[in-house]
Amino acid sequence: MTNGQPSASSAMGSTAIIPRPSLTEPRPGSFLLRPDLRVNCGPGAERAGELLAGYLGLRGGAGHAPTIWLELTSRGPEGYQLDIRPRQVMLTATTEAGLLHGVQTLRILALQGNLPCQRIRDVPRLPWRGVLLDVARHHMPLEFLHQFVDILALHKLNVLHLHLTDDQGWRMEIAGWPRLVDVGAWRPESQGDGIPHGGYYTQAELRELVRCAAARGVMIVPEIEMPGHVRAALAAYPELGNFPSRPQPVWTNWGISEDILGVHDTALAFCREVLRQVADVFPAPYVHIGGDECPTTQWATAPSALARASELGFDDPGRLHGWFLGQMRDTLRELGRTAVCWAETHPGGMPSGLVATAWRDAAHGAAAVRDGHQVIMAPHRSTYLDYAPSAPSGPSGFVTTLADVYRFDPLAGLPAAVGSAPGVLGTQAQLWTEYAPTPDHVRRLAFPRLCAFADAAWRRTAPDYDDFRRRLAVHLDLLGSLNALPTTYAEAP
Repeated sequence: MTNGQPSASSAMGSTAIIPRPSLTEPRPGSFLLRPDLRVNCGPGAERAGELLAGYLGLRGGAGHAPTIWLELTSRGPEGYQLDIRPRQVMLTATTEAGLLHGVQTLRILALQGNLPCQRIRDVPRLPWRGVLLDVARHHMPLEFLHQFVDILALHKLNVLHLHLTDDQGWRMEIAGWPRLVDVGAWRPESQGDGIPHGGYYTQAELRELVRCAAARGVMIVPEIEMPGHVRAALAAYPELGNFPSRPQPVWTNWGISEDILGVHDTALAFCREVLRQVADVFPAPYVHIGGDECPTTQWATAPSALARASELGFDDPGRLHGWFLGQMRDTLRELGRTAVCWAETHPGGMPSGLVATAWRDAAHGAAAVRDGHQVIMAPHRSTYLDYAPSAPSGPSGFVTTLADVYRFDPLAGLPAAVGSAPGVLGTQAQLWTEYAPTPDHVRRLAFPRLCAFADAAWRRTAPDYDDFRRRLAVHLDLLGSLNALPTTYAEAP
């Protein structure tokens, strides 16, 4: 034990589990996986038991068959205890989320063979362990999203941040605004390649994705970018912008467009209606509203923006940015949701009551905590998985290696958020898809670095890179058996 935490060697045990459990105590013998195996559930554990039976391909056995028992009892918020003996497996937790994490541990062990007898006590370090998937730059098939959610659950990652809109595409159907998907979901090419691209998801499809994710303990947090990164919306409805007489097509380039939403009543009403429908489809308590990379040059000359700034007594139209985010925060509060935005430096400061996703660096996250915000740590040099090791992708030229991700400390000396107090709510990896047009490209970017991120987001023990590499070698075979790896695959350095 070190500082009250299990040592790395005690956490390793006799099996290769990612993320590494808090404590493993090996025992002699093993629990044999047989066709007549039974899964029994206490009250409230039925959904987790059904998921486990599906993973193991069980139909129920006779009364004297070996048993896996699932029960809700006293444990940490997402913690669980797994007691594996030769004739019985007991999985207990205080919440369904804990049971679902334990189910994934059993799934990993089962895919490696019979279950080695042992006791596992496990609890995550942080409550938000997320992955952003950008489906705006390149639309991803619905079947892949379902598989991706299941793989996130396998790694005990409990948030899928779905980036649904951007300059290059609008991917969610919104009732009453048909041109968002009829026009905004399609572009004639990408970066001059001459290849048309597009696609969108109906609200019914997204509801089903939410249902399947919830059954695995994964919360889907939608992102609707505003007031910047909105060229797709402006292509569909130019009246939402600052200069409606200058219609613009869906953007075919990457980067930052100067075309942003207006701050007039028409644009604000549109945003509020979109957020209302988004909240109706996604029951998560959080909605991400973007807020990043928003040039305010158009507001400096647009008559409607200048009039709004004057009305509010702003001598700098740039202050409309924070005001706009505050308006959307209030709208989401009325809907019973908390607004999340990318941490940026705003004239007048970032409005209170927003959860900040700190993507620039750890210092930026620390500043947001000092300003009273809860923060999701996502510094790009440690969590942007589109910074590919094999060939730097995109204009940044940065590379994020397997070791960079594994050694990332989400807290970095900051306090964890407790209740509504400022602090680190969690952490998140990013998969931006400007240069990842297919699911196979996404898988190639994700693995094996997503495994390292899952370990960093969950673990309470000191990092041990050699130990991680030993577990990873077994885990990658497991992912291959689940068809989660790309068709051509080379492990990252």
